[in-house]
Amino acid sequence: MNRLAFGAALLAFSAVAASAAPPGPGDTPPVALGSTLGREEVRTTDFAGKVLVVTFWASWCPPCKRELPLLEGLQRTAKGRVQVVAVNIEDTERFRAVARALKPLALTITHDDGRVSSDAYGVHGIPHLVLIGRDGKVRQVHRGYSEDAIDEILAEINAELAGSRSGAL
Repeated sequence: MNRLAFGAALLAFSAVAASAAPPGPGDTPPVALGSTLGREEVRTTDFAGKVLVVTFWASWCPPCKRELPLLEGLQRTAKGRVQVVAVNIEDTERFRAVARALKPLALTITHDDGRVSSDAYGVHGIPHLVLIGRDGKVRQVHRGYSEDAIDEILAEINAELAGSRSGAL
């Protein structure tokens, strides 16, 4: 391979590798967030102007089970200013059973069929939470769960809301 061809191949590989990087603060997040029990596609753009909290989870994950009710309470307290989308990474049958059981929650529960969303967001462990600002840009990414992180996440959401007329929670 001559130098020119090698250089072109290296540039092409670099572009692909760069596009595969998971989103971080300041980035525009991937749009797809899976589909609902009713098979409706959910997208980040569906929540433009709101603070969006996206969490990837599974029913077998104890920290995820602790996090979901806290996020539910957060969304209810925010009264339309914050939307939580809980993206389930389990198989379709398990998702259907879990989504039916969680139907009373105000959260948007989706299923990541084929790992399209979790791969795009760089999810390698759960819970994996992405905070997206009202402008549609990633504010923060939290991997794992700790009680201390909840206060940090709430502070980040309040900071994002403080930038609007609606005020903090």
